Amino acid sequence: MPFVGFFVSRRLFKFKELVMSKMEELLKQQHDIVAAIAAEYKRSREEAAQGEALAQYNLGVIYYKGQGVQQNFLEASRYFKLAAEQGNIDAQIDLGTMYEHAHGVSNDPAEAVRLYSLAVAQGSVVAHCRLGHMFEYGLGVKQDYQEAIRLYKIAAKQDHPEAQYAMGLVYENHHGVEQDHAKAVEWYKLAAAHGHVDSHIHIGALLENGQGLKKDHVEAMRWFMLLAVKGHAVAQINVGLMHDRGLGVKEDYVEAMRWYKLAAAQDNADAQTKVGFMYANGKGVPLNYAEAMRWYKLAAAHDHASALSNLGFMYDHGLGVEVDDAKALVYYSKAAKKGDPYAIKNRDIIEARLAAQHPNK
Repeated sequence: MPFVGFFVSRRLFKFKELVMSKMEELLKQQHDIVAAIAAEYKRSREEAAQGEALAQYNLGVIYYKGQGVQQNFLEASRYFKLAAEQGNIDAQIDLGTMYEHAHGVSNDPAEAVRLYSLAVAQGSVVAHCRLGHMFEYGLGVKQDYQEAIRLYKIAAKQDHPEAQYAMGLVYENHHGVEQDHAKAVEWYKLAAAHGHVDSHIHIGALLENGQGLKKDHVEAMRWFMLLAVKGHAVAQINVGLMHDRGLGVKEDYVEAMRWYKLAAAQDNADAQTKVGFMYANGKGVPLNYAEAMRWYKLAAAHDHASALSNLGFMYDHGLGVEVDDAKALVYYSKAAKKGDPYAIKNRDIIEARLAAQHPNK
């Protein structure tokens, strides 16, 4: 028996040695990464001060991402401007994006258009796609579907997946062309071949609804699952819906709930609302109004219309809480402002009821 204890101790010692060795290796790697970032920052600052456009752009990226320094969009934009003025394409695109989305600079779509146009003139495929988006939605420029399509096609023909996806949306949403789901699918498939996530989702949805493709729930599930198993929240919700409704698979509320929760764990408001609904209706889980309220409130924090409406319903009917017309009205009103038809109807009912109870107010 002592020999057994001796060998076990030896194994534990070796295991601890291995763990310590791995930790030292990871710490060294981390130290090397930090040192490399610090060296790049120092080099970029020196070269940027000398007017090197690439160094100015790299320094902008360092500040934008907060790599080895505190994230600072204002500093990032300053260095991007310096590089963009010297014709650096990446700086023109990134600075344009900052103006488009008001990251560290004022929201200025017209300036974004100007910067994207500079990059387009230099042949940037990415800039063609970005500028196409601005024309499609009339951001900083007069809306022009045909110009958007022209720009998208230039990038799409060079196998740019985002532009191929944009062309799919053009045909699906009939922006400047006749609606054609079959052509939309063709473009989505080109983008999906490059791993474009949203294209996968659209193909699955079109298969599910039989638009542009023969309705095929089994094939739709296959497209959704390709992404769901990789952790994509929207795909996980769609897989949950397929199980929830028995589309392409046997109806299975437990399995539906499992997928909804995976997406909800990623703070996805749609999924949080669905999890709440499952608890509120005892689908795949025991009926639990308190748990339903908890999930609805998580989604409501994102201003999710259905979650707000459902919270109104809970207070309206006293499900897990005391009936409270005032709170119900607050939630219904918030959801109604977002266009939720049930909330609009229920808000009006409560307002009429309260008016009847207090005719002099």
